[in-house]
Amino acid sequence: MRSLILAASRNEQVERLVATAPLSRSVVRRFVPGPTEDDAVAATRRLVADGLAVSLDHLGEDTVDRDQAAAAAKAYLSVLDRLAAEGLTPEAEVSLKLSAVGQALPGGGEAIALEHAHLVCAAAERAGTTVTLDMEDHTTTDSTLRILAELRRDFPATGAVLQSYLRRTEADCRDLATAGSRVRLCKGAYDEPESVAFRDRHEVDRSYVRCLEVLMAGPGRPMIATHDPRLVAIAQDRARAHGRSKESFEFQMLFGIRPNEQRRLAAEGYQVRVYTPYGVDWYGYFMRRLAERPANVAFFLRALATRS
Repeated sequence: MRSLILAASRNEQVERLVATAPLSRSVVRRFVPGPTEDDAVAATRRLVADGLAVSLDHLGEDTVDRDQAAAAAKAYLSVLDRLAAEGLTPEAEVSLKLSAVGQALPGGGEAIALEHAHLVCAAAERAGTTVTLDMEDHTTTDSTLRILAELRRDFPATGAVLQSYLRRTEADCRDLATAGSRVRLCKGAYDEPESVAFRDRHEVDRSYVRCLEVLMAGPGRPMIATHDPRLVAIAQDRARAHGRSKESFEFQMLFGIRPNEQRRLAAEGYQVRVYTPYGVDWYGYFMRRLAERPANVAFFLRALATRS
């Protein structure tokens, strides 16, 4: 099922079908608050008022046009200015996909992405907040970590994302679990070959716990991105075992998924950051959310059946 959905995320015919289905957009809004900057800022305002932190993601990836890459970077500069003007920082930061700002461009894409990411990090610093570099499929991992290292020369608080389904990730955690380092640990949402990734969900979970232990034992700031109650409980236990305060790490969850749990954890004194995407390029992100859990597929199909 997961492989089929991920394949559909790259199929233009399926995209047109989903995008034009009756009331499909209203269902998508469970996961994406809207296409515009105004939608993103309004959602951020509501979440911050509820005691939650936010990481905004302007949707888009695999950009192969220089102007489009520059426009994506400009969108981040604009939303960071809005967040600062409305007093929503430092509670709100941004998440940046490097492929959206030129990483995949032929002839120096990595340098172009670094240039754009540097502009976004500088804007975030002026706004009093931070940037986290999203991780994409395994072919981009080394490039993303090289760009991260360059950005941290000027912006040491730049966050990293590591994915426990990749076999290399435990070693990457050891490299990044340093003082001042911010690392978001997630399971991973791309369809990866067995040569580089664990395919069995139990293996992915076991890798997640091993990586979590490395991050909790280190002096950095772990950012625990999971909706799995068992992994949340393990994170809490490992934090206690390593003498960590609730302020020294954070939980991260996706917009629209387990919102009651997000508020429960926040009420217990944990920082909870809600990963909040926005923009017109919602389809790939939406399909990856469906692929992660069969319950999400059932929700989508049930909503279409009952509202059409």
